Amino acid sequence: MTLKIKAVLFDMDGVLIDAREWHYEAFNLALAVFGLTISRADHLASFDGLPTSKKLHMMSTERGLPRQLHQLIGQIKQQHTEALIYTHCRPQFAQQFALARLQDAGYRIAVCSNSIRSSVAMMLGRADLLRYLDFFLSSEDIALPRPAPDIYRAAIERLGLAPAQCLVVEDNHNGVTAARAAGAHVLQVATVDEVRLDNILAAIARHEQEVPV
Repeated sequence: MTLKIKAVLFDMDGVLIDAREWHYEAFNLALAVFGLTISRADHLASFDGLPTSKKLHMMSTERGLPRQLHQLIGQIKQQHTEALIYTHCRPQFAQQFALARLQDAGYRIAVCSNSIRSSVAMMLGRADLLRYLDFFLSSEDIALPRPAPDIYRAAIERLGLAPAQCLVVEDNHNGVTAARAAGAHVLQVATVDEVRLDNILAAIARHEQEVPV
């Protein structure tokens, strides 16, 4: 028997908030201090959706970035990120409407982000989405970032639900891999514009009709 979906777990960047460009810009501004840059093609192919610590590790492994600079670059990147959030992050009706209706319908709602806790809180606060959430998890709450399933497993455990009772909304290959490894159902979206109530409810209905193999 197929379990009813009782919770919807959202990635944040590129799903609830169109922040992917902000992270790309902030990271490049921090790297530029040391004469480095990431092309947009490399960002989309390899870096998109990863936490800053993972990006810096990749820069050291692949491009020789001294590891002793990681902390400083991370601090500079965070300063730029916060400035961009403050400038650009605003409430969006479609996402507020979707979360409000899901909440009214009795679904549990959580956000699982690869960003650090302060960035997640700031973005969700400025987007006026915190009031709809049971909780959010950040990169600081788990051992391994996506594509490891840690963050979704932690959220599902905190909700006290079975993985099959959860739908994850993701835009990124690493996130989809993590959600599926955690045993959850997945709605993959291409942009924030696809994160609408009708799409989410259709995905819930579709997965609830699946016959277990």
